[in-house]
Amino acid sequence: MENEDSSASDLIDARIAALGGWRGATLARMRALIAEAEPEVVETVKWRKPSNPLGVPVWERGGILCTGEAYKDKVKLTFAKGASLDDPARLFNASLDGNTRRAIDLFEGDSIDAAAFRALVREAVAANAAKKPRG
Repeated sequence: MENEDSSASDLIDARIAALGGWRGATLARMRALIAEAEPEVVETVKWRKPSNPLGVPVWERGGILCTGEAYKDKVKLTFAKGASLDDPARLFNASLDGNTRRAIDLFEGDSIDAAAFRALVREAVAANAAKKPRG
């Protein structure tokens, strides 16, 4: 994995460690699946603020692929261009009303189809690669 900022991976490691429990394990698993799907993914951290000093883990390749946020009852992976991605396994289960983003909410005990998730990440990479340059 490449890092735009060498501390981004460390911050994500710290976020996973701080979460602990099933949320930390879930975020770590999804991070690993993202890296398996796109070995050239760039990990970044955005939206750092006093109330969230570790920020939000973000995975990018030609633009944002997805973000990984942890809440009290779930881990949410939001795909920046989710509404335009092919999701035959119907992994998206949240933020379904928007025109752009789609999310996957994972609750304690949930499992995910790893092959379908990796395919979704590859779809997101392809969608970023296909974006038209601004001019």
